[in-house]
Amino acid sequence: MFSDPTANLKQFDLRDGMSVADFGAGSGHYSIAAAKIMHGGKVYAIDVQKDLLARLKSEAERNRASGIEIISGDIEKKGGTKLADKSVDRVIFSNILFQLEDKKGGIAEARRILKDGGKLLLIDWSDSWGGMGPAQSAVVSASKAEELFTANGFSKEREIDAGANHYGMIFVKN
Repeated sequence: MFSDPTANLKQFDLRDGMSVADFGAGSGHYSIAAAKIMHGGKVYAIDVQKDLLARLKSEAERNRASGIEIISGDIEKKGGTKLADKSVDRVIFSNILFQLEDKKGGIAEARRILKDGGKLLLIDWSDSWGGMGPAQSAVVSASKAEELFTANGFSKEREIDAGANHYGMIFVKN
């Protein structure tokens, strides 16, 4: 029923030695999966909720997922990730778009930290299922998400299979 982080990341062309920012990392499913796929790379797990980041750190240690750096930051603000301009190869934007009050701010921060030609993986809920996923009013349709990213400095590379209840797209920084 839920989207599988490892299956989604296998469609994202992660390679050894890359740097990846996981926006809204939460409990770390994508951060840990990315760290296990890449060797010698760095995963920046960024979230505003410090309790979730503490849990992520424990889970990463338990799963022997090395190369994860925990960052308490606000992805909706310029500089909120605390990462330098053009410093990462990939950004993971999973199940976070529907939560952002300032969607354009989050997209701009992703674009700011991505290297030229860097890629962003977008995974989000395709609908609301009464208690599972976001409230219907918070769902961002795939077409609206594509419009938001393409209007803010990205081009859509392709869609991916993100499971039954999610859509997935890969964008490239223009």
